[in-house]
Amino acid sequence: MSGLTDKTIAELRDGVRGGDFSAREVAEAFNAAVEAGGQLNAWTVTTPELALEAADAADAARARGELKPLSGVPLGIKDLFCTEGVDSTTGSNILKGFKPPYESTVSGKLKADGAGMLGKLNMDEFAMGSSNETSAYGPVISPWKRKDGGNAALTPGGSSGGSAAAVAAGMAPGVTGTDTGGSIRQPAAFTGICGIKPTYGRCSRWGIVAFASSLDQAGPMARTVKDCAIMLESMAGFDPKDATSLDLPVPNWEAGLSSDLKGKRVGIPREYRIDGVPDEINAIWDRGIEWLKDAGAEVVDISLPHTRYALPTYYIIAPAEASSNLARYDGVRYGLRDVPEGGNLDAMYATTRDDGFGAEVKRRIMIGTYVLSAGFYDAYFTKAQKVRTLIKRDFREAFAKCDLILTPTAPSAAFGLGEKMSDPLAMYLNDVFAVPASLAGLPAMSVPGGVDGQGLPLGLHLIGKELDEQSVLNAGLAIEERSGFKARAEKWW
Repeated sequence: MSGLTDKTIAELRDGVRGGDFSAREVAEAFNAAVEAGGQLNAWTVTTPELALEAADAADAARARGELKPLSGVPLGIKDLFCTEGVDSTTGSNILKGFKPPYESTVSGKLKADGAGMLGKLNMDEFAMGSSNETSAYGPVISPWKRKDGGNAALTPGGSSGGSAAAVAAGMAPGVTGTDTGGSIRQPAAFTGICGIKPTYGRCSRWGIVAFASSLDQAGPMARTVKDCAIMLESMAGFDPKDATSLDLPVPNWEAGLSSDLKGKRVGIPREYRIDGVPDEINAIWDRGIEWLKDAGAEVVDISLPHTRYALPTYYIIAPAEASSNLARYDGVRYGLRDVPEGGNLDAMYATTRDDGFGAEVKRRIMIGTYVLSAGFYDAYFTKAQKVRTLIKRDFREAFAKCDLILTPTAPSAAFGLGEKMSDPLAMYLNDVFAVPASLAGLPAMSVPGGVDGQGLPLGLHLIGKELDEQSVLNAGLAIEERSGFKARAEKWW
């Protein structure tokens, strides 16, 4: 049935429930879209049979009157989530061919709620990157093109680049992402979709390959705010297998959606007006402010004075945690094992890690090991943790004056593949607006706001109080309704 891949998660769910089309028709349509979109390199492995299996189960459940919340909805799963019996490689050679004998809590919850799986999505290696160019499978190509007459391949953002590209290209109605320092929100902004990072601990990290344990958080990416709310309800919840999981009930975010912001105060942080940011970014930000005012919100000026230190703080803490988490990949238990002829155990460790890890992962392991080493621990890591505490305090004091914070999502629109790979510092600056909320563990969401002069999407970024995903979603809905953003990537692949 034509047009199924243009529908939202809510429309697919309700259409299957109402008998407008079968779940198998939906799965077949998206399987065909995945196959047709191979040129974008968004998938590391496809599982059309699993999508059809879940669809047949949904159709049988409908006949019995036993449909589940996501029955008939096929999804893409970022390759950072372990999926039982299906390759889970984190975009790295060191885990190529690894098929976990278990399922991550988040992907398991989605399956338990009836969702099918279209496949695993390409990503920056171990989620380390902002452009999806560090993947061992090669870069994902954005379905968007500049309207400058050229044909430059653009990044979909990272690390959840495959996830973002799949939704933007109509290959999946929704996908899972993970966000350590902006890896849901920045790619959502680059590709004109929605993505939310919930409060740290809302979604279990069990079965998600760790990058930086105090920062990593799963979240949904989809075309609409409502779809993100639907997915997040299935993904969230307490998990005794994760010591950082919050033992709290999951709100009904979909039912609570409202774009009426009367009584809400929205803070505009003066420190986010950064020199060198294109005028179009500030213009879309100003437009977002007016939209929230129109929705009934009061806009107030706030200060987040330690924002300037957020990026260097993040790039001490995250690599430090990565160097510890990635020590387990040594060729002994799972994944790649590369033993040089005549080599001993130490040679196997060194060769396996040298061959298995890419340049960016090695860079961050080395940075992390350095800042944790004797003589430098207090000078770098301890000091970064103190600054992180100050950043959290800034947000706490700001939220005494407001209920939400609005900023741009990223300092630019999508850039061309290869344009920043030779300059790691320029690449790291992509996360300048997203990192502070990650360090503070706060819920934050990117919603499309418009396009730049080249016709590329620009995102608006909402940050909420701890555990107040509802206000973030509601403000996102207010922007979504007023922006009228309907732009879609024109099919060229």
